[in-house]
Amino acid sequence: MDEVSAGWVAELSGHGPARDSSIARLHVLLQRIAHLEAIRRSGMNGISGQELEDLADQAASDAVVSVLRRIGDFRGESRFTTWAYKFVVFEVSSKFGRHAWRRHGIPFDGEVWERLPGRLGVDPELVSESRELLAAVREAVDQQLTSHQRRVFVAIIVHGVALDELVIELDSNRNAIYKTLFDARRKLRGYLEDHGFLDRDEASM
Repeated sequence: MDEVSAGWVAELSGHGPARDSSIARLHVLLQRIAHLEAIRRSGMNGISGQELEDLADQAASDAVVSVLRRIGDFRGESRFTTWAYKFVVFEVSSKFGRHAWRRHGIPFDGEVWERLPGRLGVDPELVSESRELLAAVREAVDQQLTSHQRRVFVAIIVHGVALDELVIELDSNRNAIYKTLFDARRKLRGYLEDHGFLDRDEASM
């Protein structure tokens, strides 16, 4: 472990004013990274202004908590600051995913649905009319899925929320989320097959 990293670990693992000072310095560093990362992502998510700043500040604070909780895991394989930056990048990514999911809900209109067949692995050449397919997918999501399946499907497939983020949000586990998504895709595939939009031996959802 390099000298600077060792100093960070010693101070953050200690007690008293030295630890408090190190936590404050760490927060300033992670806050700077959080804001840069949030700005980088803002164009893809439509978040700006005070809302963007608040998201970055919260990500930095949560990252500090995570670093302090995991300080014993640091083995010096990289610089301490490089290791700590990973936590804040993850927090920013997670918060953008949650924000998009909660803000937009289930969008039955808009260009995101036009991209959905590709995300489902459906070749446009396999369907008769693109608009008819989109209408069928919307109807299937709305009518065929349970509320939980719909929530998981929309979060991961439509909004692109990371699996691990969804696990935290739903207080679940990876296997359960995988199973829910598998069942949802199977239902949608079956609906499209039954209504003649996909051949049973060519469906790839």
